[in-house]
Amino acid sequence: MNAAPLRALVTGGSGGIGAAICRRLAAAGNFVHVHANRSMPSAEATAAQIVAAGGQAIAVQFDVTDAAATRAELQKILEQGPIQVLVNNAGIHDDAVFPGMSAQQWQRVIDVSVNGFYNVTQPLTLPMIRTRWGRIISISSVSALMGNRGQVNYAAAKGALNAATKALSLEVASRGITVNAVAPGIIATGMSSGAFDAAAINDIVPMKRAGSPEEVASLVAFLASAEAGYITGQIISISGGMI
Repeated sequence: MNAAPLRALVTGGSGGIGAAICRRLAAAGNFVHVHANRSMPSAEATAAQIVAAGGQAIAVQFDVTDAAATRAELQKILEQGPIQVLVNNAGIHDDAVFPGMSAQQWQRVIDVSVNGFYNVTQPLTLPMIRTRWGRIISISSVSALMGNRGQVNYAAAKGALNAATKALSLEVASRGITVNAVAPGIIATGMSSGAFDAAAINDIVPMKRAGSPEEVASLVAFLASAEAGYITGQIISISGGMI
């Protein structure tokens, strides 16, 4: 099995955390499919960076909320072989206090994280089972573990992802497949830069700093490795001590 590179797919691979995960998985010897929806140039740049560094990667594009389009693109990927490392990283924020939250804000956030999880993971599960080895890792959030004002939709979406992680882990454990979630706290990315200033981070985070995308990527890479083969059904916080 280890003679050829494992094939990995990282959804939302064009973003800060996603790109770091792609680079780290490629450095570990995986052939990485860097996914994007709207930000294909960023995904292509990450794939090119990986290839320039001696790794193997390709950019792929589809909308995880479009079940038919996602399945069609995944079928093309599966024609080249099964995906054995899947990182469900695609997700969005659309924050508002709950009394003022629109139905669209609720549905969009749920759609990307929860329906996106199903649309991507379900078609890849049986091919992975046939290999009797796999890693499914979803990027959750501490918002799902401790709550956060203005993020009822986001907390609900990531909480559902945590529950799905635990349930799916039981279904595939005997097939050599692990299923885990990583729950980042405040990570220094473009998405979080406007939400938390230094004073807020000092108050909220016991370690008094934001985490880096590379720290999240290192945890994901470990969970994707053979060494993590006895870890499954876990929600692992990486939050500087927030929870």
